[in-house]
Amino acid sequence: MTGRQHAARIVLLMAATAGLLGWMASHTAVMFNDGLRYISQAQQLDKGSLHDGLLRAVDHPAYPFGIMISHRVLLAPDTPDGWQRSAQFASCVAGVLWVIPLYLVAVQLFGGTTAWLAVVLSLLVPVTGHTMADVLSESTFLLFWTWGVYTALRFLREGQFVWLPPTIAFAALAYLARPEGLLLPLALIASLAAMPLMRSTRLVWPRWWAAVGFLVIGPALLVGPYIAMKGGLGTKPAVQRLLGTAPKSAPTAVERSRPLDPNQTTAKTYAIAAREMSDAVRDSVTLPLLPFVVAGLIFAWPLNDRARPFLFVTIIVAASALALIRLHATGGYCTPRHAMIVAYLLIPAAGSGLHNLMSRLTIPGRWLGLDDAKYTGGPAVWVLVIAGLTIFLGRESFAPINESMAGYREAGAWVAQHVPQGEKVADVTGLSLFYGGRTGYTFANIIDAPNDTNLRYVVVRDAHLHGPWPYCEQMRSVVGDLKPVATYPEHPRKRQALVYVFERPVAVATTGDRVIR
Repeated sequence: MTGRQHAARIVLLMAATAGLLGWMASHTAVMFNDGLRYISQAQQLDKGSLHDGLLRAVDHPAYPFGIMISHRVLLAPDTPDGWQRSAQFASCVAGVLWVIPLYLVAVQLFGGTTAWLAVVLSLLVPVTGHTMADVLSESTFLLFWTWGVYTALRFLREGQFVWLPPTIAFAALAYLARPEGLLLPLALIASLAAMPLMRSTRLVWPRWWAAVGFLVIGPALLVGPYIAMKGGLGTKPAVQRLLGTAPKSAPTAVERSRPLDPNQTTAKTYAIAAREMSDAVRDSVTLPLLPFVVAGLIFAWPLNDRARPFLFVTIIVAASALALIRLHATGGYCTPRHAMIVAYLLIPAAGSGLHNLMSRLTIPGRWLGLDDAKYTGGPAVWVLVIAGLTIFLGRESFAPINESMAGYREAGAWVAQHVPQGEKVADVTGLSLFYGGRTGYTFANIIDAPNDTNLRYVVVRDAHLHGPWPYCEQMRSVVGDLKPVATYPEHPRKRQALVYVFERPVAVATTGDRVIR
């Protein structure tokens, strides 16, 4: 294929991605509550507070800077909806631009003929739209990460040092979006270390040592000052637990998907973590595409000049899988969103497998009323295949973002209308506080809520009232035997959580089972 043909395909794919992400963003029931941190950080940066917006922030700054820039470019109002639109716009723009390196990575690994299909399949899996159109940092991270993977593949395939500086630069940008970005130079160093073991991947020794030096010194110069200012690779508790610099989550910690059995052995913990990791990868790739992944990897042999790139990709996938296992073993959670690095390296294999299988399927011409020759599928057949996959995966892929939590936006509207300025609201998610423009108690300080005699408003969903977690006990203590004054959604759909609004009497606080008046 010519460069113009590749460029035309990329432009069309970017247009399709813009349509998908734009549609998803416009059908957001409520943003994921992790986005509250990113918006808060962007607001601090917008005020010029680098201390609070950069040094003291839990999250890395690339995406919050993107939100701040979007807010200014769009001339968005300083309102909850204005900041959410800005955050989603920044995420969607990064998602559209991400198509370019994703296509190029697929070209490097499986050839230009199937690269378009790799992008199409990546857009069809549910995790893509639901993550990249939400207020989350993944699309910003993946934009820089995938560019770094592409330049690394070019270096490994061609051995030209011109590709190393951009690899290091994109790795640094990826790290400034999410701490996982450092995996890129580490995986490249590991690939260089493994190359001498196989004849097909060897580099001449002077070039080998120079490459390793580049990959050690470059990232240290670019991100070393930020790491020094922050006091570590990352200040997120998950990163610290992963690295072993912080103890694992408590058995009933909020981040755990289920409480930890205190008698559970370490071996069982890691066995469960391995199963959860495989489930996360399966759900991020989707079960229907997994057979095509296997087929694509089989059709890729013999590797020939792609031996080094496939060694590099294998190391990334293996290291990511081990990190996800460790994440669940120490933190108690692992979702498809955490497996996106693995997914977008496997889905191009699915595209190659599907394309190769389709090209091997032939139809006798006499079945079509033609001659006795055999015919392969043309554009019309591919339209039917893509339409079938879209219908098959579309139920989840195109569902409104966070539809199950839609009640929090309506509860936020109630808070804005009924709660006077200065009054506190308790909501462990923080969502109704954000949409209602009020302050109060969230998960971080909910322990203080039961003793606050001035707390009059509580927003909580059913799972938080009856759950096994310590903060659920705090919510039960605050609510007591009160009846809700409002319930949202008023007409809930299937799988939508009911969100209750409680109003407490004036000057009433609970401490255990006692009532203080």
